[in-house]
Amino acid sequence: MSIPTRRLGDFGPEVGAVGYGAMSFTGVYGSAEGVDAVAVIRHAIDAGCTLIDTADIYGPSEDLVGEAIKGRRHELTLATKFGIVSAPYGGQPGKADGRPEYVKAKCDTSLQRLGTDVIDVYYQHRADTDVPIEETVGAMADLVAAGKVRHLGLSEASVDTLRRASAVHPITALQSEWSLWSRDIEDEIVPTCRELGIGIVPFSPLGRGLFTGTVGSVADLGEHDMRRSHPRFADGALAANLAIVDVVRDIAVAHEVRPGQVALAWLLAKGTDVIPIPGTKREAYIDENAAAAFVELSTDDLTRLDAVTVVGDRTPDLSWTNRSTPPVEVPS
Repeated sequence: MSIPTRRLGDFGPEVGAVGYGAMSFTGVYGSAEGVDAVAVIRHAIDAGCTLIDTADIYGPSEDLVGEAIKGRRHELTLATKFGIVSAPYGGQPGKADGRPEYVKAKCDTSLQRLGTDVIDVYYQHRADTDVPIEETVGAMADLVAAGKVRHLGLSEASVDTLRRASAVHPITALQSEWSLWSRDIEDEIVPTCRELGIGIVPFSPLGRGLFTGTVGSVADLGEHDMRRSHPRFADGALAANLAIVDVVRDIAVAHEVRPGQVALAWLLAKGTDVIPIPGTKREAYIDENAAAAFVELSTDDLTRLDAVTVVGDRTPDLSWTNRSTPPVEVPS
């Protein structure tokens, strides 16, 4: 399939308008047992979802991506992330590491796991609230100078973090949650990205699967599915949030498309600098997501979707979002 392309940031690579997020193989959204992950990732490339995104914290994901892209490295833009030492799942505290020595060591590990000599976009997965962003991005810039990385990215960074990071080295992309029910970056962070020429890569653009219309109750989620502990899937909140799905489904019926395609088309309509990275373990859903690039919503559709409301915080730990770092210490 050939889908439209978009440039990642002002000076980044051209990629498919819809990318592919390879977090699904961690098991956080249910078991990936029996899934041919390599075939799924290759199908994403075939579908035109050429921005392939993974992270060192995603269990076997980097290794699987590395296997999938053998012989096809030139067909895709490869992105991975470092910085999360422990994720805030299951009640455990999250920990990030942005020390320069950690940055460089993790890059070497990712290069080895991915089976490549260069990473196209290297993201700090979360800012380390104990390390000035200037120190972290300085180390990332050294990786660019060494030829190990082509472009730099941040994830869930505040306006202050974006500005200070960009003063050290151009930032090509910001990866943050953005969807019909996660819109907190729209007021200040998105405009800042556009001022600085930073592309925007929304993760969880399908509301962690809710906007596909396949989740009607908590009972539809696996026993170990992370969403069972998510505020928006909690009792009461989920029932209220299903009203969003009703709006999405109604518009989808009018356009003769799938609900998930409407949710992605809404994001794509926010600007040509927006490249969502939905994740899935199924090839059919990859095709569906890619085809969202061809869905044209009307002004009335967009107005209705803009008006939906959500119940519950977007993550169990909001300190893990839109993060800032301490200032650089100036010698006295």
